[in-house]
Amino acid sequence: MTDVTGRPLTPEVVASMKRYRVAAWIVGVGLLVLVLVGMPLKYLAGEPSVVAIVGPVHGFLYMGYLVLTADLAVRARWPVGRAVLVALAGTIPFVSFVAERNVTRPLQHVGARGTTAGAAPGPGPQERPR
Repeated sequence: MTDVTGRPLTPEVVASMKRYRVAAWIVGVGLLVLVLVGMPLKYLAGEPSVVAIVGPVHGFLYMGYLVLTADLAVRARWPVGRAVLVALAGTIPFVSFVAERNVTRPLQHVGARGTTAGAAPGPGPQERPR
């Protein structure tokens, strides 16, 4: 299995992609709660408590998202432009989900046992020793 540049995915890159994937979903859901629930409550109902709670939490989680994006970018040897675009994806509602899907697309081809190209897969159901 290879990444978008044609380089083989190492176990370290696959692990980094999985960490990034979790962070992207958490940040994306937090941003949606902030924008679709918190902001309307604040400006239409005069209730700022959701924004006061979710806003700082989202900001803190976004910093972790940036760290995990940088980690993945370094491990996968991304061009700087791609890393910046993926990092910015966490600031626009719904875009973090699109970016996560595009970044982790190579993981769809990783087997259930987590094997990657070049790694010897374990015995399959038909190949179990008796």
